[in-house]
Amino acid sequence: MSTLTKRITINEVAEAAGVSVTTVSLVLSGKGRISAATGQRVNEAIEKLGFVRNRQAASLRGGQSGVIGLIVRDLCNPFYAELTAGLTEALEQQGQLLFLTQSGSKGQHMQRCFDTLVAQGVDGIIIAGAAGQGADLREMAAQNKLPLVFASRASYLDEVDIIRPDNMQAAQMVTEHLIKRGHQRIAWLGGRSSSLTRAERLGGFCATLMQHGLPFHSDWILECEPSQKQAADAITELLHNFPTLSAVVCHNSTVAMGAWFGLTRAGWQMGGGSVDSYYDRHIALAAFAEVTEEDLDDVPMTWVTTPAREIGRSAAQRILQRIQESDIVFSNQIMPARLITIKN
Repeated sequence: MSTLTKRITINEVAEAAGVSVTTVSLVLSGKGRISAATGQRVNEAIEKLGFVRNRQAASLRGGQSGVIGLIVRDLCNPFYAELTAGLTEALEQQGQLLFLTQSGSKGQHMQRCFDTLVAQGVDGIIIAGAAGQGADLREMAAQNKLPLVFASRASYLDEVDIIRPDNMQAAQMVTEHLIKRGHQRIAWLGGRSSSLTRAERLGGFCATLMQHGLPFHSDWILECEPSQKQAADAITELLHNFPTLSAVVCHNSTVAMGAWFGLTRAGWQMGGGSVDSYYDRHIALAAFAEVTEEDLDDVPMTWVTTPAREIGRSAAQRILQRIQESDIVFSNQIMPARLITIKN
């Protein structure tokens, strides 16, 4: 007879009891509002399956697990990759561990990720990128008595801890820079219309143009997927249709590099400096970037950096504060951007 015994998981208990993983976790922890009938059903499933209540991790640090949960949309996105790096560094310095889950580019696996973290007994959860689901997540965290921090690219939630970049200020900064260098016909490339981050950036961009009495045309605002090929094709078509444009602001670094390749292929000269003769086919590029200055691509364009790694570090500090002091006032921390110009 084998000495190995199959370990029953919390998911199997939930399925046997006909409830969610979150409900099972609430019964196990004694938290939340669970009816007597539901609690009895869960406990019967636990006894029947032989589920072992693992409290070893929770016994550490006076009842805390020392594990922080993170739900991030997509680690392939440079912003979230940098944010996660900063978060991990800060947590490890405090002797904490990070339990990472990915909810998918559209947040389609958010519920599953949340239930997984609850089942693992994390001390708190950080949400990176879930503007449209924020209210529901806030409610689920409250039901589970779990500290929650949002570290987002954009947000509009109240009564929750939020750390995010100042998208409008970043867009104003980069647009103002181009205008001061003499550019008056400036286009926008990239981002999806459904993106709150794009909406905030476009708001700053358009407001700055209007402040200086400069033209703004909807035909100069193009959506584009984060693909270098699509960006290259899009900017080529844009300048074919509007050859007197002198500058283009790109939604992110992927779009910016695609635009760079597309313009080089089409014979345009690029630089972040002042306006040159339109007949010389010069164009200035500017873009938002999530990496630090030393990691920027060495191409002649203007960058405005959103401090993703610093946001991650701040999120780590905030979740640990929230765990220790659950009644502290909610904080909406907005991180300023920085302008960087790289020349030939």
